[in-house]
Amino acid sequence: MPIESGSCASARQAKQKRKSHSLSIRRTNSSEQERAGLHRDMLEGQDSKLPSSVRNTLLELFGQIEREFENLYIENLELRREIDTLNERLAGEGQTVDGAELSKGQLKTKASHSTSQLSQKLKTTYKASTSKIVSSFKTTTSRAICQLVKEYIGHRDGIWDVSVAKTQPVVLGTASADHTALLWSIETGKCLVKYVGHVGSVNSIKFHPTEQVALTASGDQTAHIWRYIVQLPTPQPTADCNQVSGEDEVEFSDKDEADGDGDGSSDCPTVRAPLTSLKSHQGVVIAADWLVGGKQAVTASWDRTANLYDVETSELVHSLTGHDQELTHCCTHPTQRLVVTSSRDTTFRLWDFRDPSIHSVNVFQGHTDTVTSAVFTVGDNVVSGSDDRTVKVWDLKNMRSPIATIRTDSAVNRINVCVGQRIIALPHDNRQVRLFDMSGVRLARLPRSNRQGHRRMVCCSAWCEDHPICNLFTCGFDRQAIGWNINIPALLQEK
Repeated sequence: MPIESGSCASARQAKQKRKSHSLSIRRTNSSEQERAGLHRDMLEGQDSKLPSSVRNTLLELFGQIEREFENLYIENLELRREIDTLNERLAGEGQTVDGAELSKGQLKTKASHSTSQLSQKLKTTYKASTSKIVSSFKTTTSRAICQLVKEYIGHRDGIWDVSVAKTQPVVLGTASADHTALLWSIETGKCLVKYVGHVGSVNSIKFHPTEQVALTASGDQTAHIWRYIVQLPTPQPTADCNQVSGEDEVEFSDKDEADGDGDGSSDCPTVRAPLTSLKSHQGVVIAADWLVGGKQAVTASWDRTANLYDVETSELVHSLTGHDQELTHCCTHPTQRLVVTSSRDTTFRLWDFRDPSIHSVNVFQGHTDTVTSAVFTVGDNVVSGSDDRTVKVWDLKNMRSPIATIRTDSAVNRINVCVGQRIIALPHDNRQVRLFDMSGVRLARLPRSNRQGHRRMVCCSAWCEDHPICNLFTCGFDRQAIGWNINIPALLQEK
């Protein structure tokens, strides 16, 4: 009986391997359509709020992931077989290669080296294959358009609200659960003034339209009006906060938070008492704002009412009742005597004080969960955000349905509109901040990585259109506020 030579046997074995690999690939490809149909049937049998187009897109993406990993698994098996064949060949050659005798130690070293090379090849193949999948989930926004400029760190608890002064000098204000409100130099990030007059969480801060006066709302059931005097420090060169790619998303623990114990506000001047205290609510005052002209202020409370006060006398002018649950926010029109209040009852209401003898109210119903904020824009538009993961743009002349709806993947907190450019900034529970135009088109997502961006829920956003360095500010429950530079012309050009 003839005996096959070593070379013939090796050739036949290699041919069988290639044939087996080819059959495996064909079996994989032939079953892809069956699996896709099965997945589709399973998804169609489940209750889902996702539109069919979104579900089909997700199905296709996960199908790509499955195919990539299946091919990698098959290639991994083939590489392992090659490793085993190499080891068997080295052992069968009597530990000799090219006529030179190798010791067991040398043989082991050579095998280990070959294994290491194959292992490196596996890693390279895996990274190259999966990078194509991961890249499809990354933001396409250029980092040159949205840049982190400055971080404002000094609070000892989460920051609920952020606002920018309307008068010179332009400063940044933050309201925190640590019972304080802080004023900051936008350019240097240095704390300028600390307000400590409240005995509860400070939930809102707004600046007077013409004077160096601030209005804060608190969990101590009051709103305070207090005066500040600031002198801006000399700006220092801004460090580059964008060394790390904005695409590298990393989860954080509490240990990674901004160190609130290193209190940057400990050496700044302190204001301890208000000029005026507004005391008519029976619950947490969650927000407050100035009416046009700054002679009156409105507050929103968890006692289900909003109150309108005369600033000079601290007297209650009107109590705005009608909401069925706690209020979450209030906002005033920049040029008219209009107020909008939002509530956990899934509605927001428009209060009209333009005619002193008639105080009309209009109710907007369009959300299915808590309306977290509603703000005025240019003209007759209002934008509302909700825990139902939608943002809606409304025409005040038509309350029946929104003129645009933005659907997101996370609850939306206090929104803000860049009035001049009609851009909406959406802060989310999932730490993201996204920018949309008034028609609902997504423009950008602010970078978020392991060294920049918010590490917890983003609570609020505020535009400052005229500032040359930072034109958008955000704050979150990671105890910090962040100043961003948004290249708006480039952003709109990419639209």
